[in-house]
Amino acid sequence: MEGKSIAIAVIGTGIIGPRHAKSVAECPNATLLCIVDPSPSARDVAASFDVPLFASVSEMLQGIRRPDAAIVCTPNSTHVAISKELLEAGIHVLVEKPFSTTISSGRELVESAKSSGKHLLVGHHRRFNPYTTATKRALADGIVGQVIAVSGLWATYKPPAYFRAPTEWRATTGSGGPILINLIHEVDLLQYLLGPITRVHAEQTLSQRGHEAEEGAAILLRFASGVVGTFILSDCTPSPYNFEAATGENPLFPKAGKDVYRIFGAEGTLSVGDMKVHRYGEGKEKSWTSELDESTLEVGDEIPFDEQVKHLVRVVWGEEQPRCTGEDGLRAVVVCDAIKRALIQGGAVDVE
Repeated sequence: MEGKSIAIAVIGTGIIGPRHAKSVAECPNATLLCIVDPSPSARDVAASFDVPLFASVSEMLQGIRRPDAAIVCTPNSTHVAISKELLEAGIHVLVEKPFSTTISSGRELVESAKSSGKHLLVGHHRRFNPYTTATKRALADGIVGQVIAVSGLWATYKPPAYFRAPTEWRATTGSGGPILINLIHEVDLLQYLLGPITRVHAEQTLSQRGHEAEEGAAILLRFASGVVGTFILSDCTPSPYNFEAATGENPLFPKAGKDVYRIFGAEGTLSVGDMKVHRYGEGKEKSWTSELDESTLEVGDEIPFDEQVKHLVRVVWGEEQPRCTGEDGLRAVVVCDAIKRALIQGGAVDVE
């Protein structure tokens, strides 16, 4: 809406906080009001955007005019408490994933948002990725017919520095490990594309680092629709097979263009990443002895973090409903919790 603008605070200046701040600063309908972070290194981030810095949300609320919305980018274990404080202060919240580290605290946050009357959005920014948009549209158009199965990959190598202070929590159980840090993105995206996951089975990969948290898993999935799937997860193997490298969504990681999901349907197969579609052409017999035709889906050039901030603005204005709600965020946490339980106890685990 021409001439209108909302004020947004960014809470936390780790890896992702400055990226959100950049998107806010560049959005024509948003103003970056301030940065909130007690870390000494946050001074440089605030100075780079020429905005005030506050050590806590309470200090921010006492020091300047109240923001319309806030983006929470703090360590995972603090998401719920900080988001509740903001919501109770009458501020709309976009909280990074995982929006909670436990199911019970996630439910508390959803209820807090309902009581506050403010919107709670979850930062599963891949819902705004042009590769996701192209895939969702193609599935809706029936490009592979009825979906039967899906196979997914997320594998890369995180260096030792990733686990050093002040982010050593990434190596611990509870809020660390690739299931809550990385797989939760994949779970949300698969449910966004294919519907709710209802049952999981998981086997843990061999540990290379000796961390308390898991390093990866092989996972079986069942969806409410009857679709079945497999997923390989690892943060300890050199590999180009991950969403970041496939889509180039994060410029910090080299783009490889490999496929990371293969969606198998009754009429064809779509590989997400290289965006190839394989189907039998017009007039060809539907048989394994017939040659398949190959085509490539067109993909836009939208920047997911920028699109997410634009969406946040429209939600605050009342023009759109949240694309990823607190309930959506909770569903992803519930599935990841089931996967963690399956790693420990073995066998299949039904998703609540």
